[in-house]
Amino acid sequence: MERKKIIIGNWKMYKNIDETKDFLNGFNKLIKNKNIKCDYGIAASFTNLSLLKIDKSSALLIVAQNCHYQNEGAYTGEISIKMLKDMAVSHVIIGHSERRMYFNEVDETINKKLQSLFNANMVPILCCGETLVQYENKETNNVIKKQIKLALANIKAENIAKLVIAYEPIWAIGTGKTATAQQAQTVCKMIREFISELYNKNIAEQVRIQYGGSVKPDNIKLILAEPDIDGALVGGASLMPQSFFDLLI
Repeated sequence: MERKKIIIGNWKMYKNIDETKDFLNGFNKLIKNKNIKCDYGIAASFTNLSLLKIDKSSALLIVAQNCHYQNEGAYTGEISIKMLKDMAVSHVIIGHSERRMYFNEVDETINKKLQSLFNANMVPILCCGETLVQYENKETNNVIKKQIKLALANIKAENIAKLVIAYEPIWAIGTGKTATAQQAQTVCKMIREFISELYNKNIAEQVRIQYGGSVKPDNIKLILAEPDIDGALVGGASLMPQSFFDLLI
């Protein structure tokens, strides 16, 4: 089946309010009257989500970079899904390697977040990926299967088709190194086959799988030409209006 491509820019901890306004001003001019066939969105910091809600172009998806799994409570420094919905957020990145590496996020917590997002009718973008050592030791498949299996524990089959999975080899994030299109395809195909094992082939064929890791306008077409790669989770190339626009198809 043909799956609609999805391109998400992950701004990480970049851009203040004025910088976000400048981006939206430039991007809205570029996107005006253009026939973009893919889904596209920006994962901004929490302080900028309201600006995206107010000033975005009509089709731009508003994406959060994280959330808490509880609806409310005494969790200083956290943000709830209920709060994100007020900002018109539709998608949330979960389990990014930087969350796992720097903030001790574990698969069990990721699973709780996925459950809560599906219960709120929001779309999780579930990240998975291996380190350079794991890649060199040929542990990629085992590492990613474990991440996905634990993240999806007790998730109902009816929700899985809505899921977006982002394969991000950690050794290719912000390093300038990029998996070849064929390398990325091999892993994304494996992920789809594993989803089929966990659920069924029909569901697996509906799941959109992104690639992330030094994706740029000059390599995205080659990456998206692969049959099991349905989009990209993009870092640095999403920070400027023109380079982000150039990623869209």
